[in-house]
Amino acid sequence: MRLSISHETIYRYDAPVRHSTQYLRLTPHSSLRQRVLDWELELPVPAFKSVDPYGNILHVLTLDFPHQEISIKAHGVVETDDLGPEPEDKLPPLFFLRHTELTAPDEPLKAFADGYRDEAHIEFALTRLMLAIREHMPFTPGETTVQTSAAEAFARGQGVCQDHTHVFLSCSRHLGVPARYVSGYIYSPGHVARHVASHAWAEAWINGRWHSFDIANGTPANDNHLKLAIGMDYLDACPIRGVRNGGGAEEMDASAWVWLDDQ
Repeated sequence: MRLSISHETIYRYDAPVRHSTQYLRLTPHSSLRQRVLDWELELPVPAFKSVDPYGNILHVLTLDFPHQEISIKAHGVVETDDLGPEPEDKLPPLFFLRHTELTAPDEPLKAFADGYRDEAHIEFALTRLMLAIREHMPFTPGETTVQTSAAEAFARGQGVCQDHTHVFLSCSRHLGVPARYVSGYIYSPGHVARHVASHAWAEAWINGRWHSFDIANGTPANDNHLKLAIGMDYLDACPIRGVRNGGGAEEMDASAWVWLDDQ
């Protein structure tokens, strides 16, 4: 499948920001499941490009002059294919057994996860876990934030794709299965125009391969999914994360669209 992607984020501030640094994981890389045909970032000044510890393409955008607005755009064309699990990559799978502040389970979450402990049929057990999380936590925008932990979202019984993913990671790691956070985009045919396409899902290490679990949609990742970055949780893999000096109150306007490319 050949997909076109457009992603724009604009930050506006009440007062001049003296200095800001934005960490951008907005550039996909080619793999067995996707081939980047064209990709471009539009930034106010050139950014320093590197690769982070997880193997993600990272751009560091530094503005060391007064500013009250930052516009960040990414767009390109990627060819995707549903070729099955991703192979092992930069970090050893056992690294992804560690809990983070956002994924640490409390007692209710541990008890929930224990109901899906099946060492003989791990993939089937995690598929049932995925569907149970989706049922327990209906997709509910606006009820959580990027700081909401897995335990908090699970207790509320609602959330969005990042919350579903954090709960799945928390349960999987509690069960002894390495699991990692994936950020990216999703093509959703049939949705209304300008459907917001930013997305998150999980990958779990099962029988020597990474297997995907899109909890919000109750399916494995397929050729509708385009991967941007991986990490222990949202903070490691989110497309944009930054710090600033000054600026007062902040307003952010973000939009992302994915559509079939007609070449």
